[in-house]
Amino acid sequence: MNIKSLLLGSAAALIAVSGARAADAVTVAEPEPAEYVKICDVYGSGYFYIPGTETCLRIGGYVRYDIGVGDVGSFDGARSFDHQDGDDQATFYKNARFTLKTWTGQETELGTLKTYTETRFNFGNRNNYGQFTTSDGIVNLQGNPAFNKGVSLNFAWIQLGGLRVGKDESAFNTFIGYAGNVIQDTIVPYGDFDTNVVQY
Repeated sequence: MNIKSLLLGSAAALIAVSGARAADAVTVAEPEPAEYVKICDVYGSGYFYIPGTETCLRIGGYVRYDIGVGDVGSFDGARSFDHQDGDDQATFYKNARFTLKTWTGQETELGTLKTYTETRFNFGNRNNYGQFTTSDGIVNLQGNPAFNKGVSLNFAWIQLGGLRVGKDESAFNTFIGYAGNVIQDTIVPYGDFDTNVVQY
């Protein structure tokens, strides 16, 4: 009898302990929902909301690669000088560019607040050519330095309503449509392109 009661008591104790453990089960907190990037279609395609803000951002740009061989035009010719005898030779040139553009937009009490930036990363081997005469009358050939290298901030402006402040193309250039396809600015420099502006 004692053995039976001992076994029954042990079984009852085990059942009670396992039931207590089931009652005390740890509840895992629900994970917070991830904040995915939300599309912002207020200012056009390609915009998204910066997480945690009401500001819309768009990132874009392009990669460009040009190559030319020989005398490709009176203003765009690629030429260099021989180091030995100084003969003028046709050669090649190449230019590479990566442009990064950003646009932002946000609604404020005073109107739409917008910004725009454009940064260009350029590299090229195009050669300048020509000759110059020193004060002693000695004619020297111009060197062939690499050209079109560097980083430039071409546009950076902020606009509130219709008031724009920053670096942009002049109102004259945009008004005349950049002279269309008629005038090349290499021949006729008809206006400033990158300039500081305050315009409405």
